[in-house]
Amino acid sequence: MKGWEPKIIAFLCNWCSYSAADLAGVSRLAYPSNIRVIRIPCTGRMSPKFILNAFRHGADGVWVSGCHPGECHYLEGNYYARRKFALLKNFLEHIGIEPGRLWFSWISSSEATKFVDMANMVNDKVKALGPAKHLIKTRARV
Repeated sequence: MKGWEPKIIAFLCNWCSYSAADLAGVSRLAYPSNIRVIRIPCTGRMSPKFILNAFRHGADGVWVSGCHPGECHYLEGNYYARRKFALLKNFLEHIGIEPGRLWFSWISSSEATKFVDMANMVNDKVKALGPAKHLIKTRARV
């Protein structure tokens, strides 16, 4: 396991968290390169299937980040997301995925340092858990 880095998929809101990641890059603030960013229009429009598919296809961790509650570009999207993902987190624990593999945060577009701090924290916590073993799709041998 020496040298192993977790595969982390980050679903970031276009209007806030993705902009914070962009600002971090422009400001030359480094965050782990093993975090793969997927830009989504709003966390409220994100299906929990995206998270399940990420784990199914081998992600060791998933991070979802959007606008602060009350500051959503689409008015109420992050409120829907907060309710939806609270239920999903309980479901994932029920099927055997450790609680430290799924992370949620609210980061505005001007909080580049908060984005970097959260990225480092998510990476460290997922790395401490080791490779994911549950819900991973196995490939058929030919």
